[in-house]
Amino acid sequence: MKRILLSFAIAAFALHAQAEIVTKTVEYKQGGKTFEGFVAYDDVVNITAKPGVLVTHDWLGITDNTKERAQELAKLGYVAFAVDVYGKGIRPTREEAGKLAGEYKKDRKLLRQRMEAGLKQLRAQKGVDKKRVGVIGYCFGGTAALELARSGADVRGVVSFHGGLDSPTPADGKKIKAKVLALHGADDPFVKPEDLAAFETELRDSKVDYQIVKYGNAVHSFTDKNAGTDNSKGAAYNPAAATRSWQAMQDFFTEAL
Repeated sequence: MKRILLSFAIAAFALHAQAEIVTKTVEYKQGGKTFEGFVAYDDVVNITAKPGVLVTHDWLGITDNTKERAQELAKLGYVAFAVDVYGKGIRPTREEAGKLAGEYKKDRKLLRQRMEAGLKQLRAQKGVDKKRVGVIGYCFGGTAALELARSGADVRGVVSFHGGLDSPTPADGKKIKAKVLALHGADDPFVKPEDLAAFETELRDSKVDYQIVKYGNAVHSFTDKNAGTDNSKGAAYNPAAATRSWQAMQDFFTEAL
């Protein structure tokens, strides 16, 4: 019996060692427009389906950073799909991004529709357990992830990394089915204290299973290595907060998914 178990263990290790992360660009349609998402998964053959995670980009659209996040999730055993909120070929510069992201923040209905289209694509990917799905988002993407939850989407867990927490329709918090984890820079100047307080009130009053984690000495974009390290600019990379928040996400999904 021990020899059989040892053989299985050796075979499993060899299979894992040979595994590669598969990545693909996925073109899809929504509302008469074309979008270009990105999927990543481990090609190890599993008997059971894997949980899926929808990855939502920041205000720059799908970038190499977004794709790296998806691949890191794939290494953890998830099927990750990066949703394209803006549309195929629409990748703004930093000078253009604020205006474009702002248009979606003003039109939360459209933002939810784009997120719902991405969620549909995630569930359509081969090997995804459609009942075990989570969502993460960065900055603008954090806002989008929370809006998807507020739409009543059937997902188990939603994680916002330094996302905007304001909501024009806080009553929609009662539609949230997912557990929520908000990872927030304690010194983030772009999230007003009153918005943070209102966000927690929304979740509490709606009886949502939620966690809010504040990282000291961290401002906006604390996971973004391209944001520099000068906190006085309001957005800056913080390696400690980046590492801790990624681990917090893993622990959260271990429970939720």
